[in-house]
Amino acid sequence: MDASLLAILLALAAAAAWGTGDFTGGLASRRVDAFRSVLIAFSVGLVALLIVALARAEPLPPPADLAWGALAGLGGLLGILFLYRGFAAGRMGIVAPVSAVLTAAIPVVFNALTAGLPGRLQLAGFGFGLAGVWLLSRPEGSGGRPEGLGLAVLAGVGFAGFFIALGQVGETAVFWPLVAGRVAACAGLAAYMLAARRPMSPRDAPLGLLVPAGALDAAGNLFFLLAIQLGRLDVTAVLGSLYPAVTVLLAWLVLRERMTRLQVAGVGAAVAAIVLITL
Repeated sequence: MDASLLAILLALAAAAAWGTGDFTGGLASRRVDAFRSVLIAFSVGLVALLIVALARAEPLPPPADLAWGALAGLGGLLGILFLYRGFAAGRMGIVAPVSAVLTAAIPVVFNALTAGLPGRLQLAGFGFGLAGVWLLSRPEGSGGRPEGLGLAVLAGVGFAGFFIALGQVGETAVFWPLVAGRVAACAGLAAYMLAARRPMSPRDAPLGLLVPAGALDAAGNLFFLLAIQLGRLDVTAVLGSLYPAVTVLLAWLVLRERMTRLQVAGVGAAVAAIVLITL
């Protein structure tokens, strides 16, 4: 199979895994503190990645690859922390789409500066993809003053940093950089929760939801890293950022939640983006 096509399929697999994991983790966060949910899910992902790395007897990569993996983990963690703070301080309808679009847009700009622009059809696909991410993340009737906008920008920068840092990992390294990222993220989140005096015990936590959420998140990271190693960062970043479509569709199918007109339009834009990028 052509490497660029395989990269596209892996990026879409990452979006599917992340979107499903967000749906499962979202159900869990209704029963337990969101930060504790993230810590438990991250810890599950760390254990899963570590077991696979040891089982495959993957040699340790150069320190630079481990450092990039750790930096990616910290970027993802900062994105989550700023996103949650933004939700608390402002309107979710402003914070979510701004952070999501920046998550996809910053790697596109970074790759344009470092590797040049892609073809016209892919550029058009990027436009549809960014529009789809915005529409999927924005609930209807969410007007008002853009409170929490600064935190949304910081969240988007953090998530984009996760994408870009993973893109710097060498082609021979797979699991150990992801392990390094999870170690850094779990340590950073645990330190934050200790400082904020938040409970970290898994007692009463819905492990039946958090364990698959952590495994799916780790799988999404793996698919995304493999996609970046085979294809362009901008293509994989835009396609990987379409994960809200999966979460919205699962909420519609499983929970019977009504899809808003904006979300339906976002799914349509996401499909158009996939078609244009793959041409």
